[in-house]
Amino acid sequence: MILAVPLAWLQLTYEKSRLLAAIAGITFAVVLIFLQLGFRDALFSSAIRLQSNLIGDLVIISPQSTNLVGMRNFSQRRLYQSLGIDGVKSVNPVYIGLGAWKIKEDPAGQTRNILVVGADPDTEVFKVVGASTNIDRTKVQDVVLFDRASRAEFGPIVSECGAIALKAKFTDEAFACNSFVTREVENRKLTIGGLFELGASFAADGALITSDTNFLRIFNNRRAGLINIGLINLEAKVSPYAVMLKFIQDMPEHMVILPREKLEPDGKRILVLYQEQVDANGKVVREENKNKVAIAQSDLTIADLEKTQDAAIDDARIMTIQGYIDFEKGYWQRSTAIGFIFTLGTVMGFIVGIVIVYQILYTDVSDHMAEYATLKAMGYGNFYLARVVIQEAFLLSILGFIPGLGISFFLYNLTKNATLLPLYIWDKAIPVLMLTMIMCVISGTISLRKVQSADPAEIFG
Repeated sequence: MILAVPLAWLQLTYEKSRLLAAIAGITFAVVLIFLQLGFRDALFSSAIRLQSNLIGDLVIISPQSTNLVGMRNFSQRRLYQSLGIDGVKSVNPVYIGLGAWKIKEDPAGQTRNILVVGADPDTEVFKVVGASTNIDRTKVQDVVLFDRASRAEFGPIVSECGAIALKAKFTDEAFACNSFVTREVENRKLTIGGLFELGASFAADGALITSDTNFLRIFNNRRAGLINIGLINLEAKVSPYAVMLKFIQDMPEHMVILPREKLEPDGKRILVLYQEQVDANGKVVREENKNKVAIAQSDLTIADLEKTQDAAIDDARIMTIQGYIDFEKGYWQRSTAIGFIFTLGTVMGFIVGIVIVYQILYTDVSDHMAEYATLKAMGYGNFYLARVVIQEAFLLSILGFIPGLGISFFLYNLTKNATLLPLYIWDKAIPVLMLTMIMCVISGTISLRKVQSADPAEIFG
């Protein structure tokens, strides 16, 4: 057993101050790793909240769209075109925009951007809690539903509505707006007719849901029929990939663009795409596109679509719901520095932990060289001494992880209450514990060189 020999424990506890310093250092590294992983996962989880709460089997968007708040318009005729495909049950157009919410409590009249989603209230579009019970209210002119999980900067909307507090089990009363509450969005006076529960994200601090008609009233520069998302509902047991393929085959374009991460170019059927870049000298340079590949319309197969769940042709990009979720995640992972920063922070926490534990173990070994030499003189080999050092590293990982978990739990709750981001610690506890053990064992392994250099002849000569 790794803890069968008490020598490692006795060495660690011999100097209490050094042990406390070691635990503090490892705890710092553990907290840093927990926070970076938590923020990264919260970023991805919050970014796909709306996508995960849309009702549909397939999604059509503009190929020029980048993410939820960068959705470009496209003609809804592409969406209604899919109604001619066998297996398509219904379609629902959705409008998305960022509106300037005037903060009533701010005497300077400052505004804050809020996500506004518009859809036909007579159709089932949202799975989000509270939307289905209150959506009929948006049929009235200038009535909207407010996300009760929006950040506090939008004002005390929930308390003004007179809604009861959320409990373990959601009730209709928690999403009812019993009082007359009005606010200005895009310089238009709106009435809060009900509440729903979605949550803030890195892209938007709050959200509104309303009818398509009210959406066009709020954004009076938007044209009816130019939508942002098209939802396609299929008949039972109909393959979404077969419908995707038929939709693509009905388009006039001859080349289909697909994500490269799932399909590797072969130079024959799957072709490399190139993009033009202007270098520092103003010269146009042709570079290989690392994110996309192309397949001829006639060569595209259902197997390709099953791999990518995402394909663009002409002025439409059709995806499964999972493909749409992956599209949003991919934006935050590859097109922004945020995902990279959090991953780098995790790596830096791991490296800091290795350095701290190595310094502690190296100093401990140096201070006990005489004892290690004595053990060698008594017949104990390098393997036994190495096991003692690895045991010390293992014990330090456990002693540092426990307070790190407690501090991280407190910081997670603090951050969650302040930002309303979805931060959950328990799914990360085991991975971080394993990382901490690996971190400490690596440090112990590096320190073994000092142990192996212990020479009884030098100590007792």
